[in-house]
Formats: sequence, structure tokens, C-alpha cells
Amino acid sequence: MSEDALSPVQRRPQVPARLRAWLMGRDRGALAILALFVLLLPISLPRIYATDEVQYYAYLRSFYFDGDLDFRNEYEHFAQLGEQQNPPDPAVRNALLREDALNPNPRTGKLRNVAPIGSSILWSPGFVLADAGVLLARALGSSVARDGYSRPYIWAVCFMSALYALGGLLLSYRLARRYAGPFAAALATVGVWLASPLLMYTYILMPWSHPAGFFLFALVLTLWLAIRDRAATGAPTLHLWALLGLAAGLMTITREQLGLLLLIPAVDALANYVELFRRREWTAARALVLRHALFLALFVLALVPQLLVYQVLNGRPAPSATVGGKLVWCSPHFLDTLVDFDPRPSPFCPLPGDISANFPPFAHGAFLWAPILVPGLLGLVLLARRDRRLALLLLLGFVAQTYINGAFGTTWHLTRSFGFRRLIECTPIFVLGLSALIEWWGARGRRALPVTLVAFLIYWNIALIAQWTFVRPALRNGLVWDGMLHAQFVEVPGRVVGKLDDVLFHRCRLASNKTCWPQPDDRPPTTDDGNIFTTETQSHGGLGLQVPSLKVHKFKG
Repeated sequence: MSEDALSPVQRRPQVPARLRAWLMGRDRGALAILALFVLLLPISLPRIYATDEVQYYAYLRSFYFDGDLDFRNEYEHFAQLGEQQNPPDPAVRNALLREDALNPNPRTGKLRNVAPIGSSILWSPGFVLADAGVLLARALGSSVARDGYSRPYIWAVCFMSALYALGGLLLSYRLARRYAGPFAAALATVGVWLASPLLMYTYILMPWSHPAGFFLFALVLTLWLAIRDRAATGAPTLHLWALLGLAAGLMTITREQLGLLLLIPAVDALANYVELFRRREWTAARALVLRHALFLALFVLALVPQLLVYQVLNGRPAPSATVGGKLVWCSPHFLDTLVDFDPRPSPFCPLPGDISANFPPFAHGAFLWAPILVPGLLGLVLLARRDRRLALLLLLGFVAQTYINGAFGTTWHLTRSFGFRRLIECTPIFVLGLSALIEWWGARGRRALPVTLVAFLIYWNIALIAQWTFVRPALRNGLVWDGMLHAQFVEVPGRVVGKLDDVLFHRCRLASNKTCWPQPDDRPPTTDDGNIFTTETQSHGGLGLQVPSLKVHKFKG
């Protein structure tokens, strides 16, 4: 009997079968990551309020609507939003509008913006689509403001940022699948995502540069490994070198310190040259030089927009002096960024006046905030059995990021931030290592062990988020180990259950800076008394950090 001859009732059972067949033909690990991402989207808190976020967003709004890089009106807008809060939040005004010797810039008269422009470039497609939607809505009679500040614009950039986090997760999973099965790769990807600060910066602190930087590093690794694969078979790679140059440049202008991750392909290239010279393969060496020249040309081309912005803002094609003056090249807090057992600067790299020397130990290190990073790093030893060069180069990239974070002088500790956010971009490294470790466990019939460990560490991270936000806000100054277990396993469940309605449906009630606009008139509320997410002055290290011995300057990073 033909399908056309079947009745609708007879046809109906075939639909699930077709769906099952379609799903069976897809990578179920990737589908699980996508489904989990969508499932968690309702907990998002799309808003712009912190000074870093304002600086990232100001580029996009000012260039699109005003056609300039004069951010005074953008800064004034968000400063007024902060000042309308109860209590008033002066962070944006203090950080970005308060005049000092460097603000406005004495050469150009422009207000300070130390954020790089890569995030605004990556967010721009969503912003333009939002503007098109606003134009259509207004044509149909809506009163939504077409000003770059109303809800569609803010939501567009926030959810674009979340989408880049998803892209980074899927690329990381794909990288892990090169060396591990779907179970190990998916568990490692989900584990590193949900058991690290990346979770917070995917859904709660959305318009930051970390998700975009994470995505771009995962893309750089994907392209570079694709080049390695094709070069081994003699397949053409010229187009991939061009894409790699553009992706590497965009990554660097999203967060400048990520440029150090290019040591991975650079050292690999040097090793390839040594091998070619040793074998006297001069023709192949010349061809490789041409490919690297193409990479460098497009890399520099991708840097041009940032250099032009620097010129306009600072009167020179270089970052603001506010940023450059914070780096201490001997990296006095190299180890502290991982485990701050002694927060004093290294004796080999003294740093006079370092207030963090008086901090309590074991409060700020990345491994302490996100313990899942430890097995992720250790797993590189197992990855080395499959690809020794890759494992060593990934370790080099991780060490380079640890070095630059330790070199951030008096702001290495990221006090008032949730977790050690500056290693979020290294997520693909941890996913590759953890997947190798899970695969090793699975081959010995011990799948339950990694599942239990990952589940525990995910809960630990989520409970830390609850503590940091409303259960024990003292964690904003660093981890507090006294009473930690009681807080994690007794206080947190009780307090979350008590605020479950707000946590699930009315998160803006819990924010002290209520710029997430849950009200239908698109105006930020100012009367609720909850207290989860604090102001930039209270919640993030850098410019708004209220420490007597620090100037109030916004630190980019």
C-alpha cells in the first residue's frame, strides 16, 4: 500500500519513528548540550549595568546611532539608571564620567573606554536585527523607543553573548570528540560549563566579553587542527589559513590578553619549520611561509578596527595608559591566580603597595572557585598519549594565560567578581583534558565515578553562585571556608526554596541594581528590596573597586 493511500490515523505513528530516525542520525552529545542550553535560557537576566558592560555596549550604540566614538551620552544614560536605584548606584558615573588626569583623554578630549571592541562587533548582527524589529514594530503602531537603549537592543546583545557561549560549547565538544567518545566529550563539556564561572557569564552576567572570547578561542583551535589534518594528507589549506588569521585577530581585539593563546599555533609552526629544515624540504618550507604570510596579513587586517579606535580615543594606536600602567611583567601573582596559598607577591617580583598581600589565603584562586579545572588540566597527561604535541601546546596556552593574569598587578584577584572569570576562555583546554580523563575511566568500566564527580562539582558551583548572590554575600570578597560546608549543603537549599518563586520567575526583584526591566513600560524598577546582584562598584574588580588604596579606574579584563 502506498503512503498516499494510508489514512491520517495510519500515518500518525510514523511521525515519531521519523523523528527517532532523524535524531539517531545526529550527534546526540551535541543535541544534549543544545537542549540543556535552551532548557536553562529562562534563568537568564538580560541587562546592562556594570561599567565593563557599559563600555562594551557603548561602542555599538554610539557608532550605530550617533556615528561617533563620543560616549558621554551613553555613559550618562547608564549612570542615571544606576542613580535611580534604591539605594543609588554611582558606579558608572564614578568610573566613566568622573574627570581626572586621564579622563577625558588630554590629547583627544574623549572619555575613557578601556574595553576592546571585539564584543561589540560580534554582537552587532543581533543589534541590527533588533533595530529592524523595532522599526517594524513602530510601523505597526508600537511605542517601543528606537534609541538603542530600550529592551529589544539590550536583550539582543545579551542573547547574542549567550549564543556565542553555546557556539563555544559545541566547538569544544567537537574538539573533544576527536579524541574521546560522545559520552566522555559531552560530560566533559557540560561539566566544565556548569561547574565553572562560565555558567554565570552565560545567563546572569551576560553582556561581557568572556563568552565571545571563549567562542573565538574554540574556533581558532578548530581551524588550526583542521589545518593540521589537511596538511597531513596534502589537501589544500589556504582558505583555512585565511579564516584562522581573521579569527585570531578578532579574538585578540575581543580580549587583548587572548593574543597569548596564539603561542599555540606559533610554536607548532616553529616545530614544523625545524622538521622541514632537518629533512631539507625547501619547497614545502617555502609553501608554508606563504601560508603563514597570508595568516599574518589577515590577522593584522582584523586588528585595524581596534587600532583606529585607539587612535580616535587615545591619540595613538595603542591602549589607554590606564591599562598599560597596571601590568607588572614579572607576574608577581602567577601561582596565586590558581591557588593563592600566600597572596603576597613573589619574592622574585616585588610589588610595593600591593594591597592583596594582606588578603586571606585560599580565597581567590581559579582552582579553588572551580575545582573541576584541576582534573581538566591533569587530563592533558592522558591526552598526550594520543597527541603529545597538542597536549603540550594546550598546556603552554594555559600557562600563558596564567602568566598574564598574574601580571595584572593589584587586580589579579578579581575581588567582587564571581570566580576567576579570566580563565573562562581556556574552557576548550579543560574540556579536552577532562574528556580524556573520563574516557580513560570509562575504558575501565568506571563511568559512575566521573558522572558522580561532575554532578557534585556542578552542584558545588551552583551553590557558590547562591552564596555569592544572596545567601552569604561575604563571598564577593573571596571564598570564606569557615562554615562553607554548612552553607553549601544546608543554608543554600533552604534559602533557595524560600525564594524559589523569585529565582524562577522574578529574578529582577532579587537584584539591588534593577536594570533588567521586567515591567511592561520598559522602565527600570526602583522599589523592590531584594539583594542578589550588586552594583559594579561592589561586584567586580577594577575601576569600581572600593578599596582605599586603589584609585577608581576601570581595569579592562
